[in-house]
Amino acid sequence: MTALTLSTAAAPGVSADAIVIGVAKAGAGPVVAPGAESVVEAYDGALPGVLETLGASGAEGELTKLPAPAGFEAPLLVAVGLGAEPEAEAGYDAETLRRAAGVAARGLAGTGKAAFALPVDGPGAVAAIAEGALLGAYAFDAYKEKTDDGDAKNAPLGEAVVLTGGGDDHDAALARAVAVSEELNRARDLVNTPPNDLDPEAFAAIARAAADEHGLQIEVLDDAALVEGGYGGIMGVGGGSAATPRLVKLAYTHPEADKHLAFVGKGITYDSGGISLKPAGHNETMKCDMAGAAAVFAAVVSAARLGLKVNVTGWLALAENMPSGSAVRPGDVLRMYSGKTVEVLNTDAEGRLVLADALWAASAEEPDAIVDVATLTGAMVLALGSRTFGIMANDDAFRASLHDMAEETGEPAWQMPLPEHLRKGMDSPVADIANMGERMGGGLVAGLFLREFVGEGITWAHLDIAGPAFNEGGPFGYTPKGGTGTAVRTLVRLAELTADGDLG
Repeated sequence: MTALTLSTAAAPGVSADAIVIGVAKAGAGPVVAPGAESVVEAYDGALPGVLETLGASGAEGELTKLPAPAGFEAPLLVAVGLGAEPEAEAGYDAETLRRAAGVAARGLAGTGKAAFALPVDGPGAVAAIAEGALLGAYAFDAYKEKTDDGDAKNAPLGEAVVLTGGGDDHDAALARAVAVSEELNRARDLVNTPPNDLDPEAFAAIARAAADEHGLQIEVLDDAALVEGGYGGIMGVGGGSAATPRLVKLAYTHPEADKHLAFVGKGITYDSGGISLKPAGHNETMKCDMAGAAAVFAAVVSAARLGLKVNVTGWLALAENMPSGSAVRPGDVLRMYSGKTVEVLNTDAEGRLVLADALWAASAEEPDAIVDVATLTGAMVLALGSRTFGIMANDDAFRASLHDMAEETGEPAWQMPLPEHLRKGMDSPVADIANMGERMGGGLVAGLFLREFVGEGITWAHLDIAGPAFNEGGPFGYTPKGGTGTAVRTLVRLAELTADGDLG
């Protein structure tokens, strides 16, 4: 993990391998952003012209490297594009700084130490730069060939120093950024781990180790306990695999808390589609189908590391969806933990089945709110693309608040409805409900199905992260190829605001 520190030193005197500065796009050419005044001075004001000669424009995501001027301790200057220059009063928003720091950190892979001289106008900017650097430097190299020293080839940036100029609350902002970013990167690791090494039992063991490390309460129900408890959804989905399912309850409690949040995560450690087998070309990335559980896990541990004055319980519904002689079949009827029966029309609509059991278990504790997170439907990807997740809820104000939190933390999201007329499509002639409904609006149908398993009177929201959970394209900003850790920061922000009493 990249080390992160603060410094009030001016850029020329910082002992590092590179100095990172920001460059914005303006009508007359690139302009150097605040934070790098000492660098501009060292170039006698000629730096914008030098950058323009090298092809730099200040466009977002652009990276330009050039030798540092004489007298600098660092030999390399790295100019990262910030996009359009903002109005003087507005300054650079947090997400712009996150992305810029992420691009620079990724571009400095293999470098020992870099100092970030980006615009800092308060603790929010410090946190954004720190997050961007840590998230952008991420690399999943557990299975890569190592050097003779035991390090991965082209290792990530070793240390990032945020140059702040001094200010109040900067240390606290840095500490928060480190805690959340480290746990988000752990969620990425989980998503990226091959399914032969991360089955439900292995995931539960990782959760148990984290509980021991951070003083969390944990309860793990294995397949025998799930059968005895009547968890028909989880057992129905996991019954076709030699890797038996688990339901993990991970709880953080604070002695002064008066609010309780429950987070529920879909944890299908591999999804073949079951008997309704996925077509060729759709199986290769299905190790990511546990990204919801990874996000919930990371959010609970983050709450503990931050010491938030709120109780947070995470429910990880873990199963592997495989075809075999013991697998659930289309046409089977499952009796869920809630007592309701579900006709299974498609075994590839399995996530809602494991979530249904976990939602009912979470509801039994009567939390103030439940949020479930799941890579649930391809329909949501068709609706919102690969970088935006959908938010559905049984409370309009709660849905709107979650959307604001997601946007604030840099996680693109969009509010989606739960149209009542779509519920009828899940009527079953043999069971209380079917696990499929109308094809059009399939993501909304899935949300309506989940709502059936939320306890009466409990505020609930559903985050369908099927699009942004796994990036199959090239890296961008601070987002790597592969697992992204999406929804972690939204859940943590919800916990923070609840702890502060800013949510009813």
